[in-house]
Amino acid sequence: MRKGVVPIVLGTAVTAAGLSLLKMNHQRTAADNPYAWGVAGFGLAHIVLGTIDAVRDRY
Repeated sequence: MRKGVVPIVLGTAVTAAGLSLLKMNHQRTAADNPYAWGVAGFGLAHIVLGTIDAVRDRY
C-alpha cells in the first residue's frame, strides 16, 4: 500500500463525520457548532498531510 493512503482515507471519514455533525440542530444555526468545525478541520488536516506524504513518496 502506498504511503499516505491511510491518512487520506481516515481524513475523508473524519471530515464526513464533522460535516454531518453540522447538520445537527443543537445550536441556533448549523454554522455555530465549533466542535463540528473542529472535527472537519482535523479531517482536512489528515487529507492534506496524507497527500503530502503520497506526493513526496512518489518523487
